[in-house]
Amino acid sequence: MNSNKFFEIKALKKKIAEERKNHKTIAFANGGFDLIHIGHIRYLKAAKKKADILIVALNSDRSLKNLKGKHRAIINEKGRMKIISSFECVDYITMFDDKTVGKILLILKPDFHCKGSDYTIDTVPEKETVKSYGGKIAIVGGEKIHSTSEILKKIINNS
Repeated sequence: MNSNKFFEIKALKKKIAEERKNHKTIAFANGGFDLIHIGHIRYLKAAKKKADILIVALNSDRSLKNLKGKHRAIINEKGRMKIISSFECVDYITMFDDKTVGKILLILKPDFHCKGSDYTIDTVPEKETVKSYGGKIAIVGGEKIHSTSEILKKIINNS
């Protein structure tokens, strides 16, 4: 894992404050990224285009299990962290345990909270949080044509 990219939230808040002093804009993306597919790549690359800096908040194993069921995560959080940290478009990574990233958004206050095209601005769970600090929601990544859950169903049905 690129240790220069991963930060606990308190350290990341300081790092982002430094970036803002240098007049950098901040985009924020989040997800489980359990099995990387083209939809994830599109999402992260499009999120990066919104700002100078891209932060990715990764669901912890516990968070992913709570959201997706007892058989998830397929790849543990350390493995997923290593994969995401290898992407050039990702500048910083943090991890979260909650169901949503509302708390992290309030701490970091990114300029753009980027969500994939399976959302609309009205269905983003954190839309009121983002609005409260003056941020913007960006729906990015193009049409949603893949999901890890779909890939897993296909694997199971073909076995």
